Amino acid sequence: MTGVMPCQAIRAMIAEGAIATDRPITDTQVQPASLDLRLGRRAWRVRASFLAGAGRPVAARLDRFTMHEIDLSAGAVLEKGCVYVAEIEERLALPPGVSAVANAKSSTGRLDLLTRAITDGGTEFDRIPDGYAGPLYAEICPRSFSVLVRPGMTLNQIRFREGHAVLDDTALRALHAENPLVSGEAVISEGLGFSVDLRPAQGTLAGWRAKPHTGLIDLDRIGHYAPADYWEEVHAEDGQIVLDPGAFYILVSREAVHIPPGYAAEMAPYLAMVGEFRVHYAGFFDPGFGHDAAGGTGARGVLEVRCHEAPFALEHGQVVGRLVYERMATPPDRLYGAGIASNYQGQGLKLSKHFRAA
Repeated sequence: MTGVMPCQAIRAMIAEGAIATDRPITDTQVQPASLDLRLGRRAWRVRASFLAGAGRPVAARLDRFTMHEIDLSAGAVLEKGCVYVAEIEERLALPPGVSAVANAKSSTGRLDLLTRAITDGGTEFDRIPDGYAGPLYAEICPRSFSVLVRPGMTLNQIRFREGHAVLDDTALRALHAENPLVSGEAVISEGLGFSVDLRPAQGTLAGWRAKPHTGLIDLDRIGHYAPADYWEEVHAEDGQIVLDPGAFYILVSREAVHIPPGYAAEMAPYLAMVGEFRVHYAGFFDPGFGHDAAGGTGARGVLEVRCHEAPFALEHGQVVGRLVYERMATPPDRLYGAGIASNYQGQGLKLSKHFRAA
């Protein structure tokens, strides 16, 4: 069957050696429709981001761009504004017909930690072609905060698929009519559109803006950091805010989203022509996210927004992105939020799991 491969198929790929590693893959790495990827022991500070390019291994490009090698074994600081490449523990030997796509995990994106997968012979970030066999690497660029990392940490995740299973607008409208995907009216055009919420139900707090000069964040510390040490509150008195060039914001969608058990979704940025900003780093929505089958009542999408060259006035209800839905090859045997310690089921405006509740 074509579609996104569920967790039981991922476990079968591990057993068959299509996903291999020197250390056993843990059960907590396997998500309903994706696999968390672990950092290896070695990383390299590089002077520029790069792709390997057709016919070339990543190692050859590292020889050209490396400034120094870093041993992560005892923990190492990745400094804000620098570019690094790190080994990924898992390596692939994909069967014919199976391709993959990687993306930053939610907590990674909410820290403005640009993380992208690169492969031998790769000509695109985060895209792993049909039948790829070889190692994986993570390009890591901390944009707002310096971070402390160690081997085994999971910054990005990978999703496997057979064939093409993206729902076109006609199929998406039919699914919404059968099983509502979003609270309120569905705006469907090349996916399910979502808009920004700048009129909070209570108070005026509409989001957070990263402070320019902060301390280090240890990615192993959960619920540890005080938000005020790293973030400034963003208040919308009149349903509008002005984004500052170069600044990073955490905002939230107006709509509550549902992902039915037989589907997965990926957040895609809206057309660049609508404004001078980028909307997301992390993009995977697993089956069951916000859905009543997994104990949800809808979950709003957190928006990781970076403004580009010019200040931009963002208004309440402005469409800023879209969800692209795909069919699962078969429904997963467990859903997001259903007893698997999911951090963001039922979320509203929320910082990454490293921060105490605001």
